Amino acid sequence: MLSMAVTVCRGGAGPGDEIRNLLMHRQNILAIGLLAVVMLVVLTAGYASGRGPLGVVSYAVTRLSQANNASSAMPVSEEKAPAAPEFASGDWINSEPLTVKSLRGRVVLVDFWTFGCYNCRNTLPALKSWDARYRDKGLTIVGVHSPEFDEERKLENVRHEVAELQIRYPVVTDTDYATWRAYDVAAWPTIFVLDKSGRIRWTHVGEGAYDKTEQVIQKLLAETENSRGQTDQKE
Repeated sequence: MLSMAVTVCRGGAGPGDEIRNLLMHRQNILAIGLLAVVMLVVLTAGYASGRGPLGVVSYAVTRLSQANNASSAMPVSEEKAPAAPEFASGDWINSEPLTVKSLRGRVVLVDFWTFGCYNCRNTLPALKSWDARYRDKGLTIVGVHSPEFDEERKLENVRHEVAELQIRYPVVTDTDYATWRAYDVAAWPTIFVLDKSGRIRWTHVGEGAYDKTEQVIQKLLAETENSRGQTDQKE
């Protein structure tokens, strides 16, 4: 009897199973249709806004990140802050090649951007303002240009846009995304603020949080690097 019961449990589908399968098939069709509609909306919105499809996704990540970064502008403590990865090889604009190690003793803001990114362009006024006000006080901004589209991969186009946008701080190309991957970046723009010991003390994704970021810059500029490669607060 046990063997018969097992055989029945593994047998063909009855009328109830056929109905369930039909309902599941219809649900799958609806899900596929909904996904197609969402993709169409993303494509349409992207090209209509000039951001491109990935730009729209980046914009959504930006808004979510702004909500998550609503806390006070306190940098990560030095003890918990990870060491910043080195910049991968690339073509440098406005500067000789720099390294994280060579910039020890300075606060470094690393900005991942691409010239075709709508959101990246919106952050430039703040970046250029910080460069003008804090460069002589110990801040170095490095723009890491990680391209989204083919035209953004061409060095001559990057040089042209850097000049056109009046960017004076160093920019390095990241065509193969080596630095992007090393910093585990997920969207344009993303900034990292490094202390004088080369540790990542502040991260922000997307537009906004300019006042908070500037407060972090000011706080880190006020710190002094000690002989152990750590930072102390100035008295």
